[in-house]
Amino acid sequence: MATTVYNPFASAQKQFDKTAEMLDLDKATSDLLRFPMKEFHFQFPIQMDDGSVKVFKAYRIQHNDARGPAKGGIRFHPQETADTIRALAMWMTWKTAVADIPLGGAKGGVICDPHDLSNYEQERICRAYVRHLSANLGPNVDIPSPEIMTNAQHMLWMLDEYETIKGQRLPGTLTGKPVGMGGSLGRKEATGYGVIINVREALKELGLEIDKTTASIQGFGNVAQYAIELFQQMGGKVICVSAWDQKEQKALAYRKKDGIILEELQSIADIFGGINKERAISLGYEILEGEKWIEQDVDILIPAALDNSITAENMQMISKNVKMLAEAANGPTSSEASNYIEERGIFTIPDFLANSGGVICSYFEQVQSNMNYYWEKEEVLSKLDTKITSAYISVSNFAMENDLNLRDAAYAIAVDRVARACHDRGWV
Repeated sequence: MATTVYNPFASAQKQFDKTAEMLDLDKATSDLLRFPMKEFHFQFPIQMDDGSVKVFKAYRIQHNDARGPAKGGIRFHPQETADTIRALAMWMTWKTAVADIPLGGAKGGVICDPHDLSNYEQERICRAYVRHLSANLGPNVDIPSPEIMTNAQHMLWMLDEYETIKGQRLPGTLTGKPVGMGGSLGRKEATGYGVIINVREALKELGLEIDKTTASIQGFGNVAQYAIELFQQMGGKVICVSAWDQKEQKALAYRKKDGIILEELQSIADIFGGINKERAISLGYEILEGEKWIEQDVDILIPAALDNSITAENMQMISKNVKMLAEAANGPTSSEASNYIEERGIFTIPDFLANSGGVICSYFEQVQSNMNYYWEKEEVLSKLDTKITSAYISVSNFAMENDLNLRDAAYAIAVDRVARACHDRGWV
């Protein structure tokens, strides 16, 4: 029997079709929103440090901009595909809509592995990427930001190239820039903190006190680390994290049953969130196979790595004591697993609500850059808390009023807002 290959865009379309039917959308609106409005597929040659030339393939896909300029990250990943980018662009449209910020959805990527590239090679890739897209980027057109294996330095190289081409200072063109160079304070914390703000609100509904809960987290990148930080500040305990091991080329899980210590794991992690196995053992961590993060006897599971991490193959490994799933990653749960988790009665905070903190703070950065006036960190994080809490309460209330789970409620609100914008503009 042939194994079905997971297609993230097909999954995103399936979720949309379900919502479109629920909202009774007309065919023209459904046809418009099922696909991206613009796609850019291109390749460019880069001279490597050894003098050789290598050709890199890249994408920028703009799903919809009815509610405002397209917004979405650029990722560097060796297994990148057009369908992954299409799905992420669509999810960004719903994410900005459910957060109720005046932006649309886009996503981009370059097929490459930064682990194997020098800083100079990465800079050349960033500049070439922008040169090919400069006519279709801008603070009022499409605003990229960092994503998997890209960072503030990559964004600054891209901004510098864009401003050189345009001959003017346009810091609102990209977000996730370094602080002091147009970046916003609080940006690096925003996504991870946002996940835990959602968790805090959901625990209130479930009648649970956060300082009496435990969690297991997949991933140890920026999102996971700041989610752990805020969760621990609120009194919660993380007993297990998984992280990619570059030497073994697979994920490993690191467990301390009395609670991991964030600072010590950070001290032995690389810039991509990979943890040094030998040093972790010396610090008293149990080393497990990477997929064991999902089997931990905890209250909360937080997938904060790649898409399609919880599937029909591993969903039954979830402990009977798990009460909540907070989807910090984009599309981490397959449709089969989502159905199983709902049947189990595990309260799920869907990805585009759970991880909306990043795009909300990106919006704050764009506003600050365009004004050339920057807020203090406390103001940024306070505005972030207010915005996320408001979005969560709106979705939760809609779910209760219409007897829906949180995912279906979030989709209904988001798709309805985008569809109305398309109608108001006279597109359909």
